[in-house]
Amino acid sequence: MSTTQADNEVVLGGCAPTPLASYLKALGVMRLLAEQKPEWEVRGAWRAEHFVLKSFAFADEEDAREKVSEFFLREYSPTAMVAPWNGGSGFYPKDTKVGIEPIIQGRSDRFSTYRDVIGFCQSLVEDQRLKESPKGDDKSRFLTAARSRGPETLLDWMDAAILLAGEDPKYPPLLGTGGNDGRLDFTNNFMQRLGQIIDPEGGEPTDPAAMWLPAALFGDSSTGMENAAVGQFNPGDAGGANAGTGFESGSLINPWDFVLVLEGALFFAATATRRLESTEPGTLAYPFTVHASAAGSGAVGSGDEGQARAEIWLPLWNGFSSASEVKNLLAEGRATLNRRSVRDGLGFARAVAGLGVDRGISHFQRYAFLMRAGKAYFATPLSRFRVSANPDVELINELEKGQFLDRLRRFARGDHAPASVVSLNRQLEDALFELTQRADSRTLQKVLSSLGALSTTLARSRAAREFVVPPVPALSEQWALKADDGSPEYRIAVALAGLGGKHFPMRPYMVPVRREKYGWSWHEESRSAVWGEGGFADNLARVLGRRRLDEEKDETLDGHAFRYAFGAEARDIEAWLDGGLDEQRMARLLLGLVNVHIPKNLPATSPRTEEGDERHIALPAPFAALKPFFVPAGLLEYFQLIDEQRQPLPSSAEILAALQTNRTQKAVDLAWSRLRAVGYPLPAHPRQAPRVSGTNGVRLLTALTIPLEPADAAQCLRSIIPVRTAKDIA
Repeated sequence: MSTTQADNEVVLGGCAPTPLASYLKALGVMRLLAEQKPEWEVRGAWRAEHFVLKSFAFADEEDAREKVSEFFLREYSPTAMVAPWNGGSGFYPKDTKVGIEPIIQGRSDRFSTYRDVIGFCQSLVEDQRLKESPKGDDKSRFLTAARSRGPETLLDWMDAAILLAGEDPKYPPLLGTGGNDGRLDFTNNFMQRLGQIIDPEGGEPTDPAAMWLPAALFGDSSTGMENAAVGQFNPGDAGGANAGTGFESGSLINPWDFVLVLEGALFFAATATRRLESTEPGTLAYPFTVHASAAGSGAVGSGDEGQARAEIWLPLWNGFSSASEVKNLLAEGRATLNRRSVRDGLGFARAVAGLGVDRGISHFQRYAFLMRAGKAYFATPLSRFRVSANPDVELINELEKGQFLDRLRRFARGDHAPASVVSLNRQLEDALFELTQRADSRTLQKVLSSLGALSTTLARSRAAREFVVPPVPALSEQWALKADDGSPEYRIAVALAGLGGKHFPMRPYMVPVRREKYGWSWHEESRSAVWGEGGFADNLARVLGRRRLDEEKDETLDGHAFRYAFGAEARDIEAWLDGGLDEQRMARLLLGLVNVHIPKNLPATSPRTEEGDERHIALPAPFAALKPFFVPAGLLEYFQLIDEQRQPLPSSAEILAALQTNRTQKAVDLAWSRLRAVGYPLPAHPRQAPRVSGTNGVRLLTALTIPLEPADAAQCLRSIIPVRTAKDIA
């Protein structure tokens, strides 16, 4: 016993969150003790990967093990589970009778309720003159009759296994299709497993039952497992190729495991009919159950989603709760997002992250019912989801504008989506799923990079436009603030994304879009979207050239090209010129950040240093000579470097062309002569422009395009003027 375990607690080492069979066993034990030993007032909780029972009836752990074991061996009365609507259920001539006949013929009081339910079902089969399991309308009529006329002891099982609403019955995924999985009927197997642990004649436990029970409940070692089907609940014990020491292995199970699994599944019964809602035609709402989603798990491929039966999120709670409290929790097991029922795993994760810990749930264990081994389904563990309040998950709501996220996901799951869109959508959903757990800068940058890549891919997809997948909606500045990691690559990308502000934005030059009254739309005839294949510097040079042409054609754009909200630092420019930055990362970030409203400051930016601090960066003289042509005119006036009454700086078109063709010295000479012509305070001697040595023109052009934060911009611009003049200006 651990030092943190109280005397009246017992750890069920055989009941863990995974596999699904182990989880359901825990619920089964708790439900049966609560219903058949109410005086014990049993409570349960999940602790250190196992289920723990607590009761004042337990003196210590040894006493608890003995009392719980004695109950199951000598007092437990099985729940009457039958499925006469299924083939192989034991009610028809061709069905195996190994499980049902001993119960019918037995006299044990432990099976008295079971015998009554079987008798009712046999009478119903005879009344409807069935020789085999009913199909179609006959099945619906049979189920309706069973539901309306059956004893109360049958209804709990029916509510868990089958839902009657509308014309056709619907089947909660936890129990397959009405209590079977393919050719495996759960109820017939349940009765067979009962016969292996309890004698239906006298009610005494069988000889192996006492050996198997400690393994099922407490995780003790055991031998002599039975060769029998386990169904979807425990894929690891299902047998098959490479499942044992030979090439093939049978399915070996502990009969107690199968019995307690089905008993635990009934915990979902009382709420199933109340939770039935039509979220889509042909779908149903069931506790903590949604459509399967590949997002957030490497166990599910995008191709698995269409064949998956469903996805279920099973709650783990670390505070001791009664069976009725757990039943109420499951009764409320429908997650909502923005007042709508969630439909898939990503939606559930968003809802849980927004809900926080209000309901005492510490984690969810996520499962998907995936088709494997032919047409059989296995409950596959996907991931463990920690429940914690994460207000930043609301950022995802911004992607719902214009139904962008919904339309994108429906298109990506359709038949006409290119493989590139399918892959990028999966990357986006994985990143969004990660965002529901942690809103750190790394995760936000993943989302932004995925959005940028999707933008360029959707822009090239005619099928996407025909499906009416809109462009990425405009995102708030919180995305830029939360994604800030303090890296020079990120600061440069943010600075470039904000070039031109709202009046002359960068976004239409990255992807073919135009701004409408209510947002952004695709612009198939755009000539401005010149960002494409190639390196970061070459792409930015093309963008700058195109923006210059558009500025010349539209007088309203004059003076807006180099306006900005946020400026990078001189050390970032130095790192770029030295070639020490990840250009591919900057490109991915820029493509995502052009969708974001850029703030004036970033939280991770280091505070400005005092004059003379060694961390001040002196940028090269050729850069300083060219920079006046790549800043807003108002900034030069603000720093009193040009007089607003004098002639403004001439067009930078020729300078730009020289840099694009790598005639760097030519560009510097042109800049120097034009600065002197407009009265820029250059030194009288030497009169020649700074010399350029080994500087690539396109790379220098990129550096010049990056906005500088005001203090570094001032230092750079003043670095080429006489010291006396600089002091006078300062």
